[in-house]
Amino acid sequence: MICPRFRNGSACVGRSLCSVSRAQSRKWIGLLLLVVAFSSPGNAQPGPESKKRPNILFIFSDDHAVQAIGAYGSQINKTPNMDRLAAEGAVFYNSFCANSICGPSRASILTGKHSHLNGFRRNGNLFDGSQVTFPKILQQVGYQTAMIGKWHLSSDPTGFNYWEVLPGQGHYYNPDLLQMDGSKKRYEGYCTDIVTDLALTWLKEDRDPDKPFMLMCQHKAPHRNWAPAKRHLALFDGKTIPEPDSLFDDYSGRSSLLQENEMTLRDHFHWGHDAKFHGENEFPGYFAGAHRNGEYRRMSDAQKADWDAHYEPENQAFLERMRAGEVSDDDVLRWKYQRYMKDYLGCIAAVDESVGQMLAYLDESGLAENTVVIYCSDQGFYLGEHGWYDKRWMFEESLKMPFLIRWPGVLKPGTKSTALIQNIDYAPTFLSMAGAKVPDEMQGRSILPLLKNEGMAPGDWRKSIYYAYYENVSVHMVPLHDGVRTLNHKLMYFPRSREWQLFDLAKDPQEMTSVHAVPAYASVFSAISKQYRDQRQFFDVNSATIPATRGFEGWWRKRQLLTNERVEKKRGKVDLVFIGDSITQSWEGPGKAVWKEFYSNRKAVNLGFSGDRTEHVLWRLQYGNLKGIQPRVAVVMIGTNNTGHSMQDPKEVAEGVRAVLDLIQERTPKTKILLLGIFPRGRTQFDSGRLNNIAINQIIRRYQDERVRYLDIGSVFEEVDGSVSKEVMPDALHLSEEGYRRWANAIESVLESMGI
Repeated sequence: MICPRFRNGSACVGRSLCSVSRAQSRKWIGLLLLVVAFSSPGNAQPGPESKKRPNILFIFSDDHAVQAIGAYGSQINKTPNMDRLAAEGAVFYNSFCANSICGPSRASILTGKHSHLNGFRRNGNLFDGSQVTFPKILQQVGYQTAMIGKWHLSSDPTGFNYWEVLPGQGHYYNPDLLQMDGSKKRYEGYCTDIVTDLALTWLKEDRDPDKPFMLMCQHKAPHRNWAPAKRHLALFDGKTIPEPDSLFDDYSGRSSLLQENEMTLRDHFHWGHDAKFHGENEFPGYFAGAHRNGEYRRMSDAQKADWDAHYEPENQAFLERMRAGEVSDDDVLRWKYQRYMKDYLGCIAAVDESVGQMLAYLDESGLAENTVVIYCSDQGFYLGEHGWYDKRWMFEESLKMPFLIRWPGVLKPGTKSTALIQNIDYAPTFLSMAGAKVPDEMQGRSILPLLKNEGMAPGDWRKSIYYAYYENVSVHMVPLHDGVRTLNHKLMYFPRSREWQLFDLAKDPQEMTSVHAVPAYASVFSAISKQYRDQRQFFDVNSATIPATRGFEGWWRKRQLLTNERVEKKRGKVDLVFIGDSITQSWEGPGKAVWKEFYSNRKAVNLGFSGDRTEHVLWRLQYGNLKGIQPRVAVVMIGTNNTGHSMQDPKEVAEGVRAVLDLIQERTPKTKILLLGIFPRGRTQFDSGRLNNIAINQIIRRYQDERVRYLDIGSVFEEVDGSVSKEVMPDALHLSEEGYRRWANAIESVLESMGI
């Protein structure tokens, strides 16, 4: 029989609880892995024996900027163990993330896919652990896999023989770790040290030495709120960290959206959380006050005493100067920068020590020669550049992520590569190292050819990388944007303001001035915008299918909240919903009397929001518009703004409509759908927008099935010659009261046949 500690091929959850010997456990789990491997022959590639294949040690941190690593030229700290990796292996100078935020970056690494396809676009999403990931495939070809430390993907890890992970962001001091049996265990001490110890224990005691391994040792540090270990609290005492040139950036020369951000040291540095002050905020004009220092509250009395002995003298001295009016606004900013950087770099010191401990064990155990060691982070971070902390923006400091790798016998020591690589490449690379087949669905490319060619890219290597950020304004007021980065230029697009930003990285490495409208750059803009379009097409990026909020618009956010509240109060009492944009919302305006006549006694709810496109409807339906209700019928008419705002390709818009239908069916499986063809727009039948809508309708009419009924009522709004009168559509788009009466009459018999 198989050891009861092993569930679904997973390793045991507690060494002290099992009565089966470690040798027996290895025997049974080995047999189980062989069964899995041979039952999935499509994943295995002919190759060397298991013992010949390299082990993979993947050391990963959170928010570690390349400008704080010696191998990348840091002028502010030393990282001798990370630098050793670079000296004995390679440093990649053009390594980038696909989405600069913690969870999405990790999902891209696991799946080899961009966020819009792996489904994890923003922190707070739930990672779909059933999809293909590289640890699962490594298991199938005989590897033991382990994940220890920060996970941050909401769902439990899958594809690992053993895992022990921090819940959510986790804590620096006395952290809790989730166990495989569903329990939670608290460890006394410092998180980076604990994760390192757990990883070493797995390597030394719990793995099968006869099988290759892949270990993900993942640190919380140096994520905000930057709480160094006791031994590093005074590491930078008496030192002044050099300030970046753009610390006082006023954001001129670029999109005005930059000025709306909420991640500046000047205005968004918190009194307790970041500055480490105790008590009530004495200077709310200088320090934000929403977040207390959660790490301090977790500490033991002894830990608090050490913490206060370090911070309080400096804190009180500075506060005395502030109370006396002896410091200027810029002086306060400079003080914040020093506090931030010393704490941030102190956290990194422990991570570098962890790297050293892991390398030392590999040397001592004889594993070093056949183990690939990688150090990287989930993205970069702003260390005061542009006056910021945090990440998200596509500017260099957060777009770049470190990638240091050592592979004895394959990778030439001291290799320096400028090839463009991205975190979607990690999964294909690990699989190639193991001799496993890379699934076609993975969008990244194995960098194995680069590793075997001293970092030099083959002729067919990518010329640009694609980036997309989706979290929008919910955190730090960074808007949705995407773009491409080549060796020498970067192009960004901001859908909200429909503006481009182009940077010449050779002449303007700090990205202080966009040259998108400079005539001398017209040919460059044309060429790179084509790369942008090509990359979006290659990676199947369709904005119509990717949920997006308009929460930056106050009225929209308010309507969303009120709609959610209204719907939730009607639990079980909604039979009919209308889902759409301003044409639907205006049932509350010009169509109000008609609505009262036709729908007031039919338990109907209006889910129309002016200006919405398919992606906005998707977001609303995901975040509350259908919560607690199971309508009998949903009337859906959406897509005209996809045409009107950007003349989006009909096929893409139709895919967005399909996504809306799928989401309704997923959330309210008993609901029947009346899908309406998009109404005509423009005065004449030759209007380009109307023609685009007709093309969309030609596609979506095919969506009719046993649950979806398609109906095109566009002709009821048109005159004999195909024109649209002002009496029906005053602005050639929105309906008058007469228009709403025609709409209601046109669908009445159909609604009755559907049980409404």
